[in-house]
Amino acid sequence: MKVGTLHFQITPGRTFVHLSLLLLVLIWVVPTAGLLISSLRDKDQLAFTGWWTALSTNERNEMVRTGKTENQVEQNGRFVISGQAFEPDSRIVKTYNTNFKKLDAYRAGEPITLKDGSVISLEKDGSYQRTSEKPIKEKRGKRLFYVAEVPPTFTLDNYREVLFSEGIAQSFLNTFVVTIPATVIPITIAAFAAYAFAWMNFPGRQWLFAVVVGLLVVPLQMSLIPLLTIYNNIGEVFGVSGKSYPGIWLAHTGFGLPLSIYLLRNYMSSLPKEVIESA
Repeated sequence: MKVGTLHFQITPGRTFVHLSLLLLVLIWVVPTAGLLISSLRDKDQLAFTGWWTALSTNERNEMVRTGKTENQVEQNGRFVISGQAFEPDSRIVKTYNTNFKKLDAYRAGEPITLKDGSVISLEKDGSYQRTSEKPIKEKRGKRLFYVAEVPPTFTLDNYREVLFSEGIAQSFLNTFVVTIPATVIPITIAAFAAYAFAWMNFPGRQWLFAVVVGLLVVPLQMSLIPLLTIYNNIGEVFGVSGKSYPGIWLAHTGFGLPLSIYLLRNYMSSLPKEVIESA
């Protein structure tokens, strides 16, 4: 008994097809993965860096203003203003300066002597301290510009904010009120049209079906404004607002009919004739 072996021949055409499919998969998967990763990232990181940097530590230029004159306290004969530039463990200060043009002039923890003789320092954990032998007199706090390393942060706060925000229940209700009728209505109408195209003989049937297929290639962006304008004009004639739920249902019906008719017609034409006659 001979056991046959399967031989797969690699041809340029097959290689091209496989590479094309792989490219299409990547075109769909990469943006989807980007959206998922972005939804789990911290808002601040999302505003400054792309989702592809989610697993790497990023550097960010930031500024903090120290405490005011009324925040100073006297300790061991020196006047001290201290505070925290950011939440602990959220980032690490690398360099800093009081001048935004030279951010790498001082390393974290290295003191800076100011013009009034006071000394200020910013530590890696974001804590700062300004000391002076005489009372510090400034209406506004001293500005510190620093470069910080921000580790990757993932959170569910974005989902919590959306799910528990005010009016989300009404938004879900609106979604169901729009999507369910906008799905049922075009499928119901398309079923009658598809049956006629599949089993009824009438003049111009093939031409009409060709028109339906041609409507599949019409971009939504091209037909959206003209179609909605027609709905608004018809609504004004009959005294009905085109911005109501029925107007939205009809708009979705108009966009969904070509594809629904095409799919249902192909399905019905594949059924045995005996099944249709027995019905």
